[in-house]
Formats: sequence, C-alpha cells, structure tokens
Amino acid sequence: MAKPCGAHLSGKARKQVEVFGQNLFQEAEEFLYGFLPQKIIYLNQLLREDSLNVADMTSLQPHWTSPCQILHPRMMTWKQIRRRRKKSLRKVLSLLTLVKPEVWTLKEKCILVITWIQHLIPRIEDGNDLGVAIQEKVLERMNAIKTKVEAFQTTISKCFSERGDAVAKASQETPVMDYRRDEAACGELRAVALDLRAFCAELYRIMSSNLEKTVNPKGEEKPSMY
Repeated sequence: MAKPCGAHLSGKARKQVEVFGQNLFQEAEEFLYGFLPQKIIYLNQLLREDSLNVADMTSLQPHWTSPCQILHPRMMTWKQIRRRRKKSLRKVLSLLTLVKPEVWTLKEKCILVITWIQHLIPRIEDGNDLGVAIQEKVLERMNAIKTKVEAFQTTISKCFSERGDAVAKASQETPVMDYRRDEAACGELRAVALDLRAFCAELYRIMSSNLEKTVNPKGEEKPSMY
C-alpha cells in the first residue's frame, strides 16, 4: 500500500495560492463578459474600415509620371524610387500597427484562461468525471487557438523579413520594385483580423456554453460567475 504524501503547503503559501486563484477567477470573468464581447465588436468595426478593405491592390503601386519611367526604370533617381516605395510601405506598417497588438493580446488572454481552467481541475478520483472531460475539451480548444494565434506572430515577422530582403535587393538594383509582396502582406493581415474575430466569437461561445461544468466539474459548491 502506497504511503500518503506527507508534503503539504504551509498556511502562508496556501493563502497565497488562494489569492492567486481568486485573482484568476476575476480576470477570467472580465475576459468572458467584458473583453470578448467588446473585442468582437471592435474587430467587426475594424474590418469595415477602408484600411482593411483595399479593393484595388494596384493602388499600392506607384503612379508613373512618364512613359520613359515605365520602359526604362533605371532613368529614375534613387530619391524618386524611395518616394514611391514609401507609399506601399506606409500602408503595410499602418495595418501592422492595427493588427499586431490584437494578436499579442489574444495570445495572452488564451494563456490566462488556460491557467484558470487548469487551476479549477479537481483531484482525480472515481465518480462523475463528465465535468472534468468538458474542462479537458475546453483546454484542448484553447490550446489549439493559442497555437494558431502564435502562427500569426510568424506571419507578422515574415512581413518584416521580406521587406528587409526587398530593401537589401533594391539597394543593389535600384530598378527592382516588387510591390506584389506588399499586396500579399495586406491580404494576409486582413485574413489575420478575420481569424481573430472568429476566434473571439468561438471562445465566447465555448466558454459561455460550458461554463457551469468548467467551474463546477463535479457539481461542487464554488463561487459562481453569474
């Protein structure tokens, strides 16, 4: 027969853990009833703005002032080339400024909710484990969304690295001006914003629909979030 574990938390440490759990509970409550609804509305409005609805991607390209510049781009000065590049670069940077903070925020909130649910998982024992299974399913989906949001960070980093490669190439060959990268970046950033809105809506639904079993997996008396 296995010996019972003699290790246990001291009174002070136990109190600190309880305070941590209460703070997690309050933050999770604010996330579900405050953050998610507001974020869904904000992202919905953001996706309607002109900055994320560029119908004509060719508008990112420069407007040539003479036929000679179209046929012989080497006739342009470096100053003229930089002026034309700035237009598309400003567009991409403005979109990054809007989207990047949303990616970071949602990732941090996912980590918060994952920590909160893990803190609620009860002791493993025989009996009604339906609530625990629901907790595990919610955790599984939260981790999947967190992984996808982390992939968005890679997409944003890729925008910067490709821009750096383009600048390095342009410094050696002044006629090279590939605006297709900027067009692709704008499309990708809009897709990221769409996915962020969808993830927030999914998180709200999955958490609100399974809240009772998530908070009280075995029907125990615990503080209610209602």
